[in-house]
Amino acid sequence: MPYTPDKPTLAESSDELRARIPGWGADLDPKDRPAVPREKFDPDLNGARWRFPERQPERWPRERSIEHKFLTPVFGTSCPPRGLSGAIRRYSYRTYSEARAAHWLLLLAADRVDVVESTLRSFLTRRPDNPLIGSGVISEFTHHGPASRAQGKRVDQVHHGLDPIIVAAPWVLAAGLAYAGARRIIRRTRRSMH
Repeated sequence: MPYTPDKPTLAESSDELRARIPGWGADLDPKDRPAVPREKFDPDLNGARWRFPERQPERWPRERSIEHKFLTPVFGTSCPPRGLSGAIRRYSYRTYSEARAAHWLLLLAADRVDVVESTLRSFLTRRPDNPLIGSGVISEFTHHGPASRAQGKRVDQVHHGLDPIIVAAPWVLAAGLAYAGARRIIRRTRRSMH
């Protein structure tokens, strides 16, 4: 069982493994081990003062891989899942094994959704995110950005042309959608007034 001090039992005996896997058990003889004579085997010497570690309290349902019987005794609590990104993460853990690509692709998608949610949430504060300062675009002009891009052997020179598009496109698209939405609302209110 995972998370206990006990060593799990082997599915096959040493003789069966030796017959099936060439070279298996080559270091079973203590004379062949590099750590001898300093190595001392003591099955009770595991350093644990518990049979099972004390469990951390679970304040909200945490995501847990379907391969595991229960949550690990200690887990992170700094980023609780919330909103649409949290729902995507919970769905990924509840539905797919960690061995499936769908599990990890959903977690990547949840990260991208979380970025959008955080940006939208910042607009509700007194100090919303500033895409110019946050992306470092201003430092391109104040700290010799173009010169450093043109000189030397930088690995990222291949995508220099794409950088402005990747950074600016979501903001330009969001501004365009906001403008189109506001324009549509204004037109409808004008039509209803006339």
